[in-house]
Amino acid sequence: MEQDLLTPRFLFRALAISAVLALPLPGAPAMAATCGSGNFQAWLDDFKNDAAAKGISQAAISAGLAGVTLDQGVLSRDRSQRVFNQSFEEFSGRMVPPRLTRGANMMKQYGSVLGRIEESYGVPGEVLVAIWGLETDYGVNVGKFPTIRSLATLAYDCRRSEEFRAQLMDALRIVERGDLAPSEMRGAWAGELGQTQFMPSSYIKYAVDFDGNGRRDLLRSAPDVLASTANYLASYGWQRGKDWEPGSANFAVIQQWNKSEVYAKTIGYFASQLAHAP
Repeated sequence: MEQDLLTPRFLFRALAISAVLALPLPGAPAMAATCGSGNFQAWLDDFKNDAAAKGISQAAISAGLAGVTLDQGVLSRDRSQRVFNQSFEEFSGRMVPPRLTRGANMMKQYGSVLGRIEESYGVPGEVLVAIWGLETDYGVNVGKFPTIRSLATLAYDCRRSEEFRAQLMDALRIVERGDLAPSEMRGAWAGELGQTQFMPSSYIKYAVDFDGNGRRDLLRSAPDVLASTANYLASYGWQRGKDWEPGSANFAVIQQWNKSEVYAKTIGYFASQLAHAP
């Protein structure tokens, strides 16, 4: 989603538990005590050892973490997030109209792909295209921050160290299984990646190779992007053939995508507009 408009999807959950995550936990890994210690390189060396202990190959560790440095710009953004206070009418009015025509064209361009995805996962194409349009304007604005550097920075910072440490570990797993090279992994400042902005943990769990080329590529492959988004929603219980009005079971699933009621309602509204577009 547009980073200037909303807190990244992942952070709706992370911010709610940030105070807890900032406290030392019983049995937490010893290297967690080094977060924010003033020595990023020592912290990174500890992380590399932990990644190896968790079974990540040395090749993936070396490729993913070579030359990684702290990004003060990411820390600044994390500390200066604006509170989102637009109404549904304001937000949907700003976001939907300029994306509607292209969204309708995308429905036509990827009609056969969307049909196969709905057959496989039960999620209608208009819902997927609405999410695609809202998150990155159909892949135009995926973000430019180096994903691994951003995640390493946020994992080193003590505010939500364990949460982002896990995301960084999964980013290395994306590299290890050959889906993306580290140099390709650029996205939002908080580590979201791809045309519908998956955190690495979601990428590992839900990304689908729908175009059959052997890679789960959520940066360049529209079939992979759309099918992976459908897989995410289906995993949270999307009900085939049912509507997505507020209060419905499917609306609750959309809120698993983004917990903001305004954002979820905008997805639903946009999808309904696409369903009736000429």
